[in-house]
Amino acid sequence: GSIDSTIRCWDCRSRRPDPIQVLDEAKDGVSSVKVSDHEILSGSVDGRVRRYDLRAGQLCSDYVGSPITSVCFSKDGQCALVASLDSTLRLLDKETGELLGEYTGHRSTTYRLDCVLSEQDTHVGSASEDGNVYFWDLVEGSLALSLAVGPGVVQSLSFHPTLPCLLTATQGQVQLWREETFQPE
Repeated sequence: GSIDSTIRCWDCRSRRPDPIQVLDEAKDGVSSVKVSDHEILSGSVDGRVRRYDLRAGQLCSDYVGSPITSVCFSKDGQCALVASLDSTLRLLDKETGELLGEYTGHRSTTYRLDCVLSEQDTHVGSASEDGNVYFWDLVEGSLALSLAVGPGVVQSLSFHPTLPCLLTATQGQVQLWREETFQPE
């Protein structure tokens, strides 16, 4: 994904410098891209989430309204989590675009911040400009935890794919957290 409003795909085996496909539907910079076995999920500054189904050759697009900073698939592959600059996370049904949940309480108005789903799809997480990471219960939508990471913007976070561990990044520092204790390692 690129600031030039495109998503470019390369065949790594061919080692050719030219992309094999250019997806240019976005009207502004592409801020986030996630890839599954047969889909590409993207978020754009134009406020749209786009899902390219490579098997069916289809594009599905949902308008969120605010510039999108981060997108991710749920582990079960049924939903997409979308973070935007209006300090809101939205859980969308991947097939219909139906809004399944909204999560607020963090601050995201200026920076590109990550959003995540926990390794078992039970909690929604977001980085925040106030130095915390926030977690909400996926179903209830209630704030489950505010984790103080540091004094500055928490820009990146990532859950381990199978273990209850979280990586956070803020001000040149990376920390590993375990879900049981949420103590930095």
